[in-house]
Amino acid sequence: MVPETYAVPARTISELNMTPTEIEQLISAGLTGCEVSVNTEDNTHFDAVVISTDFAGKRQLQRHQMVYRTLGELMGNEIHALSIQAMTPDEKAGN
Repeated sequence: MVPETYAVPARTISELNMTPTEIEQLISAGLTGCEVSVNTEDNTHFDAVVISTDFAGKRQLQRHQMVYRTLGELMGNEIHALSIQAMTPDEKAGN
């Protein structure tokens, strides 16, 4: 018999998924001063646009790694897939 303190409540798949707002908050907390917008149609596959001065002088791979670091172990688990557009404010403005 499992003691009650160790019982894990049943959770549905939808309860394990992240919301766009939660992902935005995590990215914003990890990349201070960034602008972030996350969208999804199914709360499993997400599209993120992240604007940050911290991306200046960085390649796209480095920028994506910076965003992934803000999400940690959630990537591949609660967040199944994330498409990222990472740019500086100047790049967003078309300069």
